Amino acid sequence: MVFLTPIVMQRTALFVTFGGLVTSLITTFLPLWKTMNSDLNEVENWFSGLWHTCLYTEEVGVQCKAYESIMGLPMDLQISRVLMLVSVGTGGSALLAAVAGLEGVGMCVGQPGLKRRLLILGGVLSWVSGLTTLAPVSLVAYTTVVDFWDEGFPDVMPRWEYGEAMFSGWFGGLALVIGGTLFFVAVCMRDYDQRPASVPNRAQAKHRTKHYLKTEVL
Repeated sequence: MVFLTPIVMQRTALFVTFGGLVTSLITTFLPLWKTMNSDLNEVENWFSGLWHTCLYTEEVGVQCKAYESIMGLPMDLQISRVLMLVSVGTGGSALLAAVAGLEGVGMCVGQPGLKRRLLILGGVLSWVSGLTTLAPVSLVAYTTVVDFWDEGFPDVMPRWEYGEAMFSGWFGGLALVIGGTLFFVAVCMRDYDQRPASVPNRAQAKHRTKHYLKTEVL
């Protein structure tokens, strides 16, 4: 397609990666990873995130409290904290590297090889950022499901369930992975456009020469 050029693909990859990074950043600090409400007390809703828990009541509203000790957190939340911070850091680095490697940007001018390597680096970092977002979200989702179906808890006891941040985390992680893949596609498209003109091999040239000679004799 005419409009699908390497420059357009680069901009699309940058846009998708930026959207995934913003979504992952919001997910990191959003206290909606898990929710819990009790049938015995329907006016109270509990929300849990990586950094604090919140309680919503109709009389007071939302009240949040940070976790007092990191060591007191469950292992899945400790791992998720580290991985989400790594995701945000690598995602930001991916954007910086990719912006410098974009065509039409006044950086690294006259160095197409360096721009190509920066785009590849941006794609790799975006992949790492996406995977380090999907991993903690999936880990917390798994532990939530295991605890929800634990037969050791009484039936009347409320259970933690998925919160909205879980779904935004999956969306952000997938967007980062897709953005990194589009950077690789843009590099391949650029390499294809800059390929040297194809030269026929000797066998083909010899066959064509014989064909021309036969035509002249006839």
